[in-house]
Amino acid sequence: PQWAVVGDTFPVGCKVQKSVVYGDSTFHDNPDTKDPRYSTECGMYQPGCGLDNVLMSWGHDEYMYQVMKFNNFALPKEAFYMVRFHSFYPWHAHGDYAHLCSEEDRRMLPWLRELNKFDLYTKQEELPDVQQLRAYYQSLIDKYCPGVLCW
Repeated sequence: PQWAVVGDTFPVGCKVQKSVVYGDSTFHDNPDTKDPRYSTECGMYQPGCGLDNVLMSWGHDEYMYQVMKFNNFALPKEAFYMVRFHSFYPWHAHGDYAHLCSEEDRRMLPWLRELNKFDLYTKQEELPDVQQLRAYYQSLIDKYCPGVLCW
């Protein structure tokens, strides 16, 4: 069922595009697909409204973005954007939902594509030496997200 599909994120409140993983086989019971308010290209949105104004399906992207925001991570807005939308493959890999994007979204697109070079399918068989890497990564944590985090 649709609720069990994880990974890629997509906008809710508008027509599900063909690039959404399992969209053609798992959304048939979703009442929004039969509701004229949510089943058109723009649905409940205006063209060019910007992804910040679009309600996305819930996933690990939005969760981590909210954690970063709540804890006031000292990172540039590009980092927040990359975390929030890195699983929005229907847009940044397939070009769907571009009609909802703002100029700011288009400016951020190269950052998303850069991050994705290091996201999926970049895992290695051999595990890294955690102890050897700990000091380096701890210094980054201390610099950009210090203290006790609220989850």
